[in-house]
Amino acid sequence: MNRIRLLPSPVFSVWFFVLLVSGPLFLHSAAADPIVESISFETAADGFAVRIHANEPLAAYSEPRLLGQKLELLVFNAALSPDFHRATPAGPIQGFTVVPEGEHLIFQFQLNTSAGIKARARRDYRTDDLLLGLSYRDNVPVRTVRNDAPVVTSQVGNLGDARQRWKLDTIVIDAGHGGEDHGAIGHNGLREKDVNLAVAMRLGRMLEQELGVHVVYTRDSDFFVTLRNRGKIANRVGGKLFVSIHSNASTNRRAYGTETYFLGLGKSDAARQVMERENAVVKMEANPELYEEFSEQALILQTLTQSAYLRNSEQLAGLIEHQFSTQVGRTSRGVKQARFYVLWGASMPAVLVELGFVTNPQEAAFLASENGQDYMAASIFNAISAFKTRYEKGLDYVEAD
Repeated sequence: MNRIRLLPSPVFSVWFFVLLVSGPLFLHSAAADPIVESISFETAADGFAVRIHANEPLAAYSEPRLLGQKLELLVFNAALSPDFHRATPAGPIQGFTVVPEGEHLIFQFQLNTSAGIKARARRDYRTDDLLLGLSYRDNVPVRTVRNDAPVVTSQVGNLGDARQRWKLDTIVIDAGHGGEDHGAIGHNGLREKDVNLAVAMRLGRMLEQELGVHVVYTRDSDFFVTLRNRGKIANRVGGKLFVSIHSNASTNRRAYGTETYFLGLGKSDAARQVMERENAVVKMEANPELYEEFSEQALILQTLTQSAYLRNSEQLAGLIEHQFSTQVGRTSRGVKQARFYVLWGASMPAVLVELGFVTNPQEAAFLASENGQDYMAASIFNAISAFKTRYEKGLDYVEAD
């Protein structure tokens, strides 16, 4: 096992700071690093994309940063192929360099403009390539390219078209547990899976009717879905937001209150207990060994890879808890982090909501009632609506500095 080697370069010192504030330095396996073999350029529905091809998935990379008219991206623990193919720069990219820095690669792209550009890096789950997407907030000239064909000048469409990629137009609602997995069994035999489904279906109807978004349910009736497949469903349908709905439990019948989680290292015993209870579902699955890769070290890599998503997830979680406490009068136990398997695979902002304790007689009665379920669904809806408005305006969300 080798630690990331720290380099004296001023450029790299910025990214070391990002690593430092994200958590302890992650350890990286002694296996051979992925090799970047080529770069290609392509048009996208809302702008342009750089596709970075490697011989295997790139485990961790930074958020892209705009430095004047240069766009910089760091790929950690990767090497450059000696036969690296340098495609002709195209679109808004006039030139580029790839510089090895120790065990990492620094990509710098020279842009013909930086006005109105948003940059976002993500994995292409269909191919495992790394995509650096450039979208536009205003009508700015871009260039289109088809393979190595001559560059042709065109215009991005209107502002709505340019922002299409950033619209929260598909929301995935995940009702926790289901089928043979009852979840927690609470006061008077109240089953967590039933509460979760009732609130999920109410929330979905509100989102469809009031916001006009496409809602996808990981389950819409009483059947079992593995934790891995819930995230895969969200990715497959092109989800922009993933909300997993659960209800809490405790051996202490007086425990009460709501809490909302996003992916991260659990920082309290209480958070770890909730995580362990929800993750215990894997024991009912055919191949629980598939979850062995979800280690603490892998989670630190994930927080680097999806730091923008995690920031958005935390903000949504805060909005949900605010709605619970101010609009429904529930006691909020706060926003927390934990290593939930169900959130791991969703490549989008994702939260897990604990509606309250089914083991508490008062909260169980509230959550079992139609009014209680309506109130909780409406609170989550209000939070998503506020989040959607802010997200689509691009205010502090998934945007290069």
